[in-house]
Amino acid sequence: MARVHVESWRQTYRGLMPDSLLDDPGLLTARERFWTGALTDERYSSNRVAVAELDGAVAGIAMSGPASDADATWSWQLYVLYVDASHHGSGAGPALLDAVLDPHEATALWVADPNSRAQAFYRRRGFVPDGHTRTGSGVREVRYVRRAGTS
Repeated sequence: MARVHVESWRQTYRGLMPDSLLDDPGLLTARERFWTGALTDERYSSNRVAVAELDGAVAGIAMSGPASDADATWSWQLYVLYVDASHHGSGAGPALLDAVLDPHEATALWVADPNSRAQAFYRRRGFVPDGHTRTGSGVREVRYVRRAGTS
């Protein structure tokens, strides 16, 4: 899971995030700690996590949980959805999204901008930008929301 997370960041965010972050030799270890906590820490027990496996290898990862944005008017939030570039178009992305989100729950997510591929993916699944942006780790993000019952 950590490997897919790191490789997906490198594939997706090169040129958006600082190379020093993406090439940090400790990045994989940091993501391993992240996933260990996400999967074992009681604080995250209500989160939903899914893995897509193709040809015997982890091809994608997803995680959602209760909304954390201070101004949330939705109940659920997508925190992670990455599919290794070699598996784009395989159906892993939609399957992961469906595995961690209930279409009956209003949901939000943050997506890098620019990241036209991901933004189009979320728009096709009923998410629309709500006008909010933020910047972290040098990456500008746009918030997308989906009303309950939309998929």
